[in-house]
Amino acid sequence: MILFKNVKWKNFLSTGNVFTEVFLDKSANTLVVGENGSGKSTMLDALCFCLFSKPFRKISKPQLVNTINQKDCVVEVKFSIGSNNYRVVRGHAPRKMEIYLNDRELKPDAHIKDQQDYLEKNILKLNWHSFTQIVILGNASFTPFMQLTSMNRREIIEDLLDIKIFTAMNMLLREKLNSNKNNITDLKYKIEVEEEKLSMHRKNVEKLKTSNKEKIDNINEEIKKCERSIAEIELGLEKKYKLLDELKNKVKDEDIVKNKLNTIKDIESKYEERLRKLRKRINFYQENDHCPTCEQQIDETIKTKKIDTNSKKIDEIRNASDKLDKELEKYNTKLLDMIEVNKKITSYDMEIATDGQEVSSITSYVVKLNKDLRLESKEGKDVKDELSLIKKIQSKVNGLNERRSDLLHSKEVFDLASTLLKDSGIKTHIIKQYVPIINRLVNKYLATMEFFVNFELDENFNEVIKSRHRDEFSYSSFSEGEKMRIDLALMLTWRAIAKMKNSANTNLLILDEVFDASLDNDGCDAFLKLLYDLGNNSNVFVISHKGDILQDKFLSVIKFEKHKNFSRIAS
Repeated sequence: MILFKNVKWKNFLSTGNVFTEVFLDKSANTLVVGENGSGKSTMLDALCFCLFSKPFRKISKPQLVNTINQKDCVVEVKFSIGSNNYRVVRGHAPRKMEIYLNDRELKPDAHIKDQQDYLEKNILKLNWHSFTQIVILGNASFTPFMQLTSMNRREIIEDLLDIKIFTAMNMLLREKLNSNKNNITDLKYKIEVEEEKLSMHRKNVEKLKTSNKEKIDNINEEIKKCERSIAEIELGLEKKYKLLDELKNKVKDEDIVKNKLNTIKDIESKYEERLRKLRKRINFYQENDHCPTCEQQIDETIKTKKIDTNSKKIDEIRNASDKLDKELEKYNTKLLDMIEVNKKITSYDMEIATDGQEVSSITSYVVKLNKDLRLESKEGKDVKDELSLIKKIQSKVNGLNERRSDLLHSKEVFDLASTLLKDSGIKTHIIKQYVPIINRLVNKYLATMEFFVNFELDENFNEVIKSRHRDEFSYSSFSEGEKMRIDLALMLTWRAIAKMKNSANTNLLILDEVFDASLDNDGCDAFLKLLYDLGNNSNVFVISHKGDILQDKFLSVIKFEKHKNFSRIAS
């Protein structure tokens, strides 16, 4: 049973920035009065908006926010189900939704829509249509059961009888049927593919049986060709190794030649230094008549003698340098020849390495060919492989066929279950059991309100109404007062059924201006008597303009008033 405890709101419609709170479980029956526009019906809109994101009256969400404050519109509802206490908070400007279980917020989903679905399907187990048929009856935005579409009528009955589980099961079953169908199609395709493979491998077996000898002959021919290539390369290598030894003999004195060249270059360097010093001395005697140290005059004879002596030494060094140049040229020529020989040696080394790699590669290829030859020489090696593959594929096909057979059996079961879970199946069978009870209760409540007709709903929730004289009527053919009696009887019937099933059973019943509209005084008195008989677990709120007439008939009264353009509960 859903036990509603309180609802409070602020900045909602004409309410200001202070919470207005109505305790829903304090009194068995409460009269709600106030002048037009004072906010009497606001509690209906607040309750529906908080629980279903949709007000009771036809008001757009932006219009729900107080036009003066224009923000922080918040509604909060507390209720309990068994030992669990729930609190739902919904706001607009900014938009928010929070659900608390025993003062702990339930982890919010990515979207408010997902939270709303969870609230309706897993907690309340009521949608807006069912809630407004069982909990609220009013003039504004209320569509009586008899004016609903067949689909909406059925939806409410399924909620009441707690058989929507079959609808959910049917939806899951459809998913399973689709999955089953897709799996059968997929398996059929896989079986066709594997059978095509079987056909291909069987043809291969026939081909392999005739082509085995041809393969062996080709391998043997390839081996002989490789052996000839190796022999040719090895013969070439033998010649190249011989030439390489000859070339290496030609450059064996390369280090001696390089050392000789370095020695000659050192001697030449020393000759150049001595020549520079001798020229400097000659220049001194040619350019100076006095000694720069003692300032005495240098004798001309001494100058001439010194110049001649140094000139002779220069000639001797030049003659020696000319001989040295010839030696340098001779050894340079030898070194250049050796460089050319080294280039040839490098070239031969590379050729020998390349030939060696080629021999190694061909040898590895011959090893592979011999291995292939041994395999091919074994009786029907490829044939055996193909036969082994055929065996594996056949086993796979057998497995796929078994799975397909299981899926086809499952499809038969699913089809049977689908038939049972359709609207014409189990649900109709259950509804058939309750239709007589529903009709009996409706007629009981109609009789209590002194409206003596025989009202019947069939399994499709179409009505047949007969008078005492057995004349048939439809709902639309009655007066507004008579329609109201039928609507009230149906509402009380739904509450009674909900209590039997404990599906949508709740303590709360709100009647908005029911006594102000189409009920005459006798009808009002009869209906009030029905309300008093609802029991201690019910909390009835009657919103009315007839406060002066009805006030003494209720245990408690709530009066709404306008104060400084804001609605509030009068002190």
